[in-house]
Amino acid sequence: MQAAINRQSVDLSDYPDLVMIMLGFRTRGWRGLRALRRIGPGLNGISRERPEGLLAHEGMMFSLSHFGFRQYWRDLDALEQFTRSEPHADWWRSVRELSAGAGFWHETYHARGGIEALYVAMPDPVGLQLFAPARQPEGPFMSARARIQGGAAQAPA
Repeated sequence: MQAAINRQSVDLSDYPDLVMIMLGFRTRGWRGLRALRRIGPGLNGISRERPEGLLAHEGMMFSLSHFGFRQYWRDLDALEQFTRSEPHADWWRSVRELSAGAGFWHETYHARGGIEALYVAMPDPVGLQLFAPARQPEGPFMSARARIQGGAAQAPA
C-alpha cells in the first residue's frame, strides 16, 4: 500500500503586490570572509527584527563559498524603503570595498509581472545571467523599480 502524498498550495489573494527577492554572496578568499564578517550581523538582524513589509526570510547555501537568502516582501514600496535604510544603505555605500573579496547578486520577481537582477563582482555567471544577455544598470536601468518595469519608470525620489 502506498502512502498518501500530502499536497498543499497557498492562497496568495491577500498579496497581489508580492515581491520575492533572491540574494547571493560568494566569497573569494580571506578578503571575502572579512566582507562577510562586516555584513553578517546586519543580515542576521533582518531575519530577527523583520523590517516593515518583510513577510518571510530564508537562508540557503549554494556551496561552501556561496550562500544566499530568499525574501518575500508585501510590495515593492516596502522593499525599496528597506533598501534605502540601514544596514542595506551602508552596504551599497561600501560596495567597492566589500566586493574586493566577494561577489553579490540579487534577482527580484514581482507577482504582477516584471523581473530585475543585479550582479556585482561575481566571478562566474549565476541565475538569470546563465541565459539572459547582459545589460548595464545605467540610465533608465539604474534602479530596481525601473528594471522591473522594463526601464519605463523611474524610481521615486
